[in-house]
Amino acid sequence: MAKAEFTSVTESDFEEKALDLFKDQFQKIEVYNAYCQILKRDPSNVSSLVEIPFLPISFFKSHKVFDKNRKEEGCFMSSGTTAQSNRSRHYYHSLEGYEQSFFTFFEATYGPISDLVLVALLPSYKEQTHSSLIYMVDYLIKRARPGSGYYKLGDQQLTKLLTSDQKKLLIGVSYALLDWAESNPMALQNTIVMETGGMKGRRKEVIRDEVHRKLKTAFELDMIHSEYGMTELFSQAYSPGEGIFYPSPWMKVLIREAEDPFTISPHEKTGGINIIDLANTHSCAFIATEDLGKTYPNGSFEVLGRFDTAEIRGCSLMMA
Repeated sequence: MAKAEFTSVTESDFEEKALDLFKDQFQKIEVYNAYCQILKRDPSNVSSLVEIPFLPISFFKSHKVFDKNRKEEGCFMSSGTTAQSNRSRHYYHSLEGYEQSFFTFFEATYGPISDLVLVALLPSYKEQTHSSLIYMVDYLIKRARPGSGYYKLGDQQLTKLLTSDQKKLLIGVSYALLDWAESNPMALQNTIVMETGGMKGRRKEVIRDEVHRKLKTAFELDMIHSEYGMTELFSQAYSPGEGIFYPSPWMKVLIREAEDPFTISPHEKTGGINIIDLANTHSCAFIATEDLGKTYPNGSFEVLGRFDTAEIRGCSLMMA
């Protein structure tokens, strides 16, 4: 499999590649073109990252955000809390780019997947065929060490595995990890615990710091890792602890002013999270999310909450 062009992006040429992708998507994604026209933004007057229009993420619920010259192979759908008709849909031409994006960055962050046992407190891919998170985890499980797989709370094999000396990554939705931590606290050996967020009505919403505090206490760990991704993206960011996320080289976070969504804020000022995802070549690579956060000069960022009008999101409902 040939390496996708976006995997070779560097900090010095990120802006150039982002502007080239903007020009391409302005022409080929009809809803994005219409949105840019309303804002009077086009390739003739956009010459920097901060001038690129970011499509509100809600458009993925109401419109088909996809290259008009491509034929879709399928789509990922958000779990959501509302009717299926109101779920976000991320259409794709091929999954090859998505696989290269998440696999390349995962191994760059955590080392060869073949060295890890991947333990998932998530529903299996067979049960959630439209989940981008489950697709990623399923792909990684197939390449991880024996014993990797999906487990349920109370599984004795899970307890035995997590207390072994093998190098492990335990990934799960927040409420499932908390349920297990409270019912079966134990010192985890040689294990990274990664939460993907979300209570989705299963438990009272708790801020990330409190979730991590409880998990660290129950599992006798110094840090809890986090994954930041969403249906509408082809890239992820990971936090090794303390809520600071590091995106892949082909993903960049900018913060928009809360009172003026078309103005980009300086570092360390709280506002709405805008994302550039260069792996998202056939959908829209420039997305205005409903998350609040702030960035730092080294490219890292924090997620501090949601806009009041934003729907609670995540993958936790898939445990049902």
